[in-house]
Amino acid sequence: MDWVDLFTGFHGRISRRPFWVGILVLLVVESICQMAAHRIEGARLGAIVDLAFSYPEFAVALKRAHDRNLPTWLIAALFAGSVFLDFLAVTGVSTELGDTSDPNWIGVITTLPLGVLSLILLVDLGFRSGTKGPNRFGPDPLEHKV
Repeated sequence: MDWVDLFTGFHGRISRRPFWVGILVLLVVESICQMAAHRIEGARLGAIVDLAFSYPEFAVALKRAHDRNLPTWLIAALFAGSVFLDFLAVTGVSTELGDTSDPNWIGVITTLPLGVLSLILLVDLGFRSGTKGPNRFGPDPLEHKV
């Protein structure tokens, strides 16, 4: 596995195994960085850390979406929404959902759809098989080269 390409490249396809390895590595490292950021500065620095991890997360998800033959715009929409929420947090705009008696409508309008899309894509990318044979994004990553 080429770790640099896994976390930085936007071309080609990856199967489920490298997807899960990449996601789990990013999850562990980002969690450690998030804990440190929240101890140092709070939510604002946490949002900056989240922004820093958006690039490698996007690279891994996009390559897996290529294997599933999903449109690039779908993954881009999810990450654009996530970056938008982080930008709001960095600028001091609250995106917390609030309680039912006084909801934060910015949080409701942005966070809930992104959460649903994230869950759908996690199931699709993480558990469904890729496209058999080559597709427009490259050869099948599970085909053994002779």
